Amino acid sequence: MSGVGPTVGDSITTLSEALTLEIGPFEAVHRWKALPECDEFVGARRSKHTMVAYNDAIYVFGGDNGKSMLNDLLRFDVKEKSWGRAFATGAPPAPRYHHSAVVYNDSMFVFGGYTGDIHSNSNLTNKNDLFEYKFKTAQWTEWKFTGRMPVPRSAHGAAIYNDKLWIFAGYDGNARLNDMWTINLGFGERIWEEINQKGERPPTCCNFPVSVARESMFVFSGQSGAKMTNSLFQFNFREKTWTRISTERILRGAPPPPARRYGHTMVAFDRHLYVFGGAADATLSNDLHCFDLDSQSWSVVLPDPESYSPSGRLFHAAAVVNDAMFIFGGTVDNNVRSGEMFRFQFASYPKCTLYEDYGSLLTKEECQRYYDIRFLVGEDEVKICAHVPIVAARSAYLREKIRQARIAMEKHVEKLFKDNNKVNDIHVTDYLEVKLPKANCDAFRMVLDYIYTDQIDPAKYITKDEPDQEKIILIRIMDVYQLAEEFEMSRLEHLCVQFLNTTICLNNIVEALKNADKLKLDFIKEQCLRFIVKETNFNHIIMSSEFETLDSRLMVQIIRRKQMPPPKAAHETMFDLAKHSLEHDMGDFLLNTGKEFCDVDLILDDHVIPAHKAILVARSGYFEARFRSCMPNETDKRVNIKIGELTPSKKSFDTLLRYIYYGDTKMPPEDSLYLFASASFFNFSNIRLQTFCKQNLERNVTHETVIEVLEAADRIQATDMKKYALDLIALNFPKVVKQPRFKMLDKALILDILDILADCMGSNLIIDP
Repeated sequence: MSGVGPTVGDSITTLSEALTLEIGPFEAVHRWKALPECDEFVGARRSKHTMVAYNDAIYVFGGDNGKSMLNDLLRFDVKEKSWGRAFATGAPPAPRYHHSAVVYNDSMFVFGGYTGDIHSNSNLTNKNDLFEYKFKTAQWTEWKFTGRMPVPRSAHGAAIYNDKLWIFAGYDGNARLNDMWTINLGFGERIWEEINQKGERPPTCCNFPVSVARESMFVFSGQSGAKMTNSLFQFNFREKTWTRISTERILRGAPPPPARRYGHTMVAFDRHLYVFGGAADATLSNDLHCFDLDSQSWSVVLPDPESYSPSGRLFHAAAVVNDAMFIFGGTVDNNVRSGEMFRFQFASYPKCTLYEDYGSLLTKEECQRYYDIRFLVGEDEVKICAHVPIVAARSAYLREKIRQARIAMEKHVEKLFKDNNKVNDIHVTDYLEVKLPKANCDAFRMVLDYIYTDQIDPAKYITKDEPDQEKIILIRIMDVYQLAEEFEMSRLEHLCVQFLNTTICLNNIVEALKNADKLKLDFIKEQCLRFIVKETNFNHIIMSSEFETLDSRLMVQIIRRKQMPPPKAAHETMFDLAKHSLEHDMGDFLLNTGKEFCDVDLILDDHVIPAHKAILVARSGYFEARFRSCMPNETDKRVNIKIGELTPSKKSFDTLLRYIYYGDTKMPPEDSLYLFASASFFNFSNIRLQTFCKQNLERNVTHETVIEVLEAADRIQATDMKKYALDLIALNFPKVVKQPRFKMLDKALILDILDILADCMGSNLIIDP
């Protein structure tokens, strides 16, 4: 938690001043829109072109129309939604495709590409020339060089960083490349420099996109022959080092990366990379994938239901203008070139901090004072502390163990009373104790990580210089799987199986089989046997030195399995990863299973709302500060809920609790008003809640909901929203007045409506129905 939230004594004036919504026109997030196509008299339909953004306009250069290469420069005005030819003087680059184009300051730089007659092989050639187009003067200029230069290439990647143009990989006419060159575009000598790249660089490739974010260049997939992968690579400009971002090394319920592809686009916005289209394993794709740079995880972006989505395509181009992505052209079905333009509205939501907030309970020293359960793990009874509400929410088995520990403690206290009969002489620990004698300590800590954050990073538990790291991780995840079975955590079991299926390979399969047999993990053992007897694996495994270390009983099982494979299992049903996720379990805990574990009462007027200290502390700086200064105890565990002089409605506070417990952002518009103001008071990690409140009001304040919004705005003294509601009522008065709730309005609000109606009638804004 950062900082301390406002105290209960803060005035209502501060609250109302903080509520500045500026309601205005709203673009539905994640919605595709079809924009005017490029008319034939402006420019040809095309693919393999480039597209850049500059000052609310998009510039398209080159490509091919299926018959010839192009070198025209088109301009699309984003505000006017109109196409035109960009004015240009000077000699432009020769017609070309698969070139690159980037913007630096007030210029566009075009490098390389393929030129010549696409119907003749006699004059087709790759280029390594560099042209500058100055937007302000509309002038083309070719840069000239001496000394070493990148070899001519096409289908490469280009990026701008630190006043330099960076060129990576591509195709030189004979082979795919993965070299990198840079040149200073600002002050200084115009000299090309080859970069000595360190780390795990991408394989030689072409027809891939690059994006720049956080002082790094990102490369995803592309054509690389037999080495074609769906890996995401990151190049740090400062350290000149490549890293392959491995999403499978962390055990979590995120979707897999997009299928390997080429001819796709990738753009950066906010903390995300967006990958669209391309030829994905021989299919023209129109799916949109998103990589979160913070959580290092992929997700599929589902378009708004009212979207007009592009068809599948490759060799299109993309650019970002303000908070939207624009897609133009490309090759669609039957090798047809497209002249379509599409706009996709991004969602710039602040990230969900639910996992980080709960994870902080385990990692932050100041949160240790809220520990209330101690696990005695293994034969040595290693003490590992945790929080009852989080653990009880995630595991039915551990929830029952906690109940038993409570009963045991109550009996212990009762016995002390009978034997001692002096309360002051009785010392009872603040911790419940649960013994887990058969559990492995490291595996249990990993399970706790999952309980609090919904993921496990096995690398956290291995030192860098430890030998056979992969085998150690494999064994440890099997230990986790065993605990997941015992703790009745089906989702964790499934994730362990997923992780093992992607991790088991020829180098570690024998160790995996041994360990699965030792731990009596029959399902994992079956997975190992199936892997071993595969035609492509069998000979390699039985001829290895590791195979000789197997117990003869296991060798016999392998031979018999090879000779008589079992009948094919029925098609396995897909496991619903949303079931028993952190959000699902915490939601169920709030509404159902958590009531018996409440340790604080929140008082809201005449309502008593049982809650859990650890959860409130993890999510809200206000509660953390309040409990730190005055911790509720068993005899007085009541906390009055007010913001200055304001007491929220029970309905809106229930909505707030849903956000606190499991990050829920669904709410009626009238609740959005209170929550928008209260989010600052309760000191959440970021403004995510306010963002959803504002969006909710923008989308859903209609003549059907405006009366509830007016009452809520009046109640919390949100003057700007009240004015907005009154104006909306005046403009829709014939519809609003027919609603049953209108007759229940407070007299003062009816007078306010009459005042605004009088003003509108004086301005001739009301039209008789």
